Amino acid sequence: MGRFDGRVVLVTGGTRGIGRAIAEAFLREGARVAVTYVSSEDRARELEKLGILAIRADVSNRDEVRRAVELVRERLGDLSILVNNAGVMYLMPFEDYDEGKFDMMWRVNVKGIIYTTLEALPQLRRTRGVIINIASNAGIGTALEGTTYYAITKSAVIILTKRLAYELGKYGIRVNAIAPGWVETDMTTAGRSPEDVERTKALIRSRTMLSTTGVPSDIAGAVLFLASDDARYITGQVLLVDGGRVDYLTHGV
Repeated sequence: MGRFDGRVVLVTGGTRGIGRAIAEAFLREGARVAVTYVSSEDRARELEKLGILAIRADVSNRDEVRRAVELVRERLGDLSILVNNAGVMYLMPFEDYDEGKFDMMWRVNVKGIIYTTLEALPQLRRTRGVIINIASNAGIGTALEGTTYYAITKSAVIILTKRLAYELGKYGIRVNAIAPGWVETDMTTAGRSPEDVERTKALIRSRTMLSTTGVPSDIAGAVLFLASDDARYITGQVLLVDGGRVDYLTHGV
């Protein structure tokens, strides 16, 4: 018996990295799992062989989100758990502002959560469900070069989490966020040489109390806790999973 037997889970951006780890963890715990993806066709087929429903849908397009959420209901039943994981990250110094890249991060990282939550809400109201948003410790203010514009979008995810917890609590819906630290995934290593990745990992290790970097399963474990009945009295919270980062920009709020 799994902790989530019979419950229906949707993980956006769930074919690789953190999203895939979350989807597979729910599957192992007995859930009926669906993921959305945009371009990872081969990975989507791999997940389907495991029994996960993979749906091509861009979370920044509300019409595509609406069709995906309805397909989940038709194929698996009413959603019990929504994990808003889909995200993009472009690194750039503040003075090298790129309108297109910032707009893309805003559409996916913030509006994607709004659209998916709005479309899933009727089902989540019926199931008194759970929403977990994947934010980032960048949104709280870690001191890492080139992450200012990404951090803006993730700080929006954090306040959106708190507001949704307030707005949706009357339906019995719990809303929390996970704020990962640096986790080695396709997104954090894309376009970088192995040497550059190793330099980044060494830097992050030097800035964490545990002297280590994260892996996707670290985040999946935290998500499963917040989605479980063990967390039934927890809502509106942001759980940092970052190895104890010490390089926050200030000590205030």
